[in-house]
Amino acid sequence: MINPFTILSRYLFLEMLPPFFINLAFFSFIFLMKQILDITDMIVNHKVGVVPVFLMLAYTMPYFLQYIIPMSIMMAVLMALLRMSSDNEIMALKAGGVSIYRLLTPVMIFSLLGTLITGYMTIFGMPLAAERFKTLLFDVATANLNISLKERTFNDNFKQIMLYVNKINPQSGQLHNVLIEDSRNPEGSNTVVAQRGRLFGEPKEMVYHLRLYDGTISQVDMRDRSSHTINFETYDIRLDLKGAFAAPSISNKTPDKMTLPDLRAYLKTVKADKGKYLGALLQYHKKFSIPVACLAMGLLAVPLGIQARNSKKAFGIGLGLLFFLLYYILLSVGTAYGENGRYPPVVGMWMPNLILGGFGIYLLVMSAKEKTFTFNGLVNIFQRFEKTGRP
Repeated sequence: MINPFTILSRYLFLEMLPPFFINLAFFSFIFLMKQILDITDMIVNHKVGVVPVFLMLAYTMPYFLQYIIPMSIMMAVLMALLRMSSDNEIMALKAGGVSIYRLLTPVMIFSLLGTLITGYMTIFGMPLAAERFKTLLFDVATANLNISLKERTFNDNFKQIMLYVNKINPQSGQLHNVLIEDSRNPEGSNTVVAQRGRLFGEPKEMVYHLRLYDGTISQVDMRDRSSHTINFETYDIRLDLKGAFAAPSISNKTPDKMTLPDLRAYLKTVKADKGKYLGALLQYHKKFSIPVACLAMGLLAVPLGIQARNSKKAFGIGLGLLFFLLYYILLSVGTAYGENGRYPPVVGMWMPNLILGGFGIYLLVMSAKEKTFTFNGLVNIFQRFEKTGRP
């Protein structure tokens, strides 16, 4: 029986830690880059505190980490083995009679830890963070409703009211070119168009009033099939935030933000609806298949790092990103085919792990037999495809 705490295992495990944390920080920064503009707008224009903004960022991290951790696991294993290969440490181990299968023990332990952390993110972290994010967003929105409004966007969060604002002045909070579709009257609807508007009210009571200036109201009466137009100088509309930010429940959560018990209950309620059922079943298997991807990618990284002994770290980074991109493409294809019923959701969610894991085992066996694998065949196929349009 192989002792998992040998000097070699500890040495390789410690070698993987620095690149893991570096990649984790780097990819987290990349994923958060698209949030920078929203963060700046909240702090500078809407005077939102720094603490609430960074709490919002923290609550979005579990969604990103479910993809970042498997990627970082693969890159850490690959970069550690590339470093050992380039320094001829792998060759020295082979010359000393150490099988490359001995390297699997620390790699699999390292990947298993990544699987457990990612599993916590997908099963517990994402539902909890989504609920906390909505609660925090409610608190921020009640303090400054302008944050929940976006320019040139149809806002239908308010019950039976659709609101469109062309421009929002961040300093004064004044709204310009406002369009409102008010359907609260069952006997007809009102379409309100105003040049300017302003929000005011009592946040603690979750009630706001939208005061409009210089506009028209087009009323449609469904009973006598008539319409009327009224010009106004000022017009007030009540906005109820309770309807816009309702408490989270199974009915208004999406399947990816549900806990496992909620998701199981949801699957029972939508069993008759094939589209919703397949989508929820995909999310159920996804909560387990993505964490297991850490094991598949860690396994694949071992032979790639060993065989590319003459390559630089840049090659290893590109190779790792290439295979993670392949995994993401397979996952996306599996999601699309699983949702439309082309094949069972369990196949769509687990096939990427089986393909990459199987390919990793194949390369590992070749490496153990001192056989090399090159990508020349794939390169030739791509070159032929570019010239002839056929593989």
